[in-house]
Amino acid sequence: MKLAREGIAFVMALGVATLAADLLGYWWLGLFLLVSTLAVAAFFRDPERAVPLGDHVVSPADGRVVAIDREVRPETVSGETFQRVAIFMSPANVHVNRVPSSGEVVSVKHTSGRFLAAFDERSSIENERNEVVLRDLHGRLMVFVQVAGLLARRIVCKLRPGQHVEQGERFGLIMFGSRVDVYVPPSAHVVVRVGDRVRAGSVILAEYRV
Repeated sequence: MKLAREGIAFVMALGVATLAADLLGYWWLGLFLLVSTLAVAAFFRDPERAVPLGDHVVSPADGRVVAIDREVRPETVSGETFQRVAIFMSPANVHVNRVPSSGEVVSVKHTSGRFLAAFDERSSIENERNEVVLRDLHGRLMVFVQVAGLLARRIVCKLRPGQHVEQGERFGLIMFGSRVDVYVPPSAHVVVRVGDRVRAGSVILAEYRV
């Protein structure tokens, strides 16, 4: 099982602690640490994904669609109206995030905030978050936001303004349960529904139709 680089140190530390507990005869502690090691390894798993080709937006995260809003205005793009698809990531989901569309990163903004439960609608505007504005290959703007949750206290984002990115490539993760909101232009046709399960890089959220 491939692991995200950010999780290797956690898994190795727990593995060493498990071995030490077993060698010292603390079998009950060793068992607990073994289960913890496997759980953390599962959290940081990073499977390969087949990215579908076409003029569309793929999911940046694994999880469940918890909200779809047709007319919203994200803070980072003044005067623009978007459609928002909110994805809740439970601790059991893969937490590696992927770029929803190919294009150029316009801006990356980190905002400090609260740590409300990620399924709480207020978390989108009150929680600590990382907002990325992207201009796709057709000149359309979109925004995707990594939102910290009740347990998620660290957001990893490797993107920088001016960087060219490819649809489906890995760009970061949020540790231990969280949420990702995607803002797509009005011209996009959202094809998922509230309650749908999605996977980063391989499930289409919205399509552009001629």
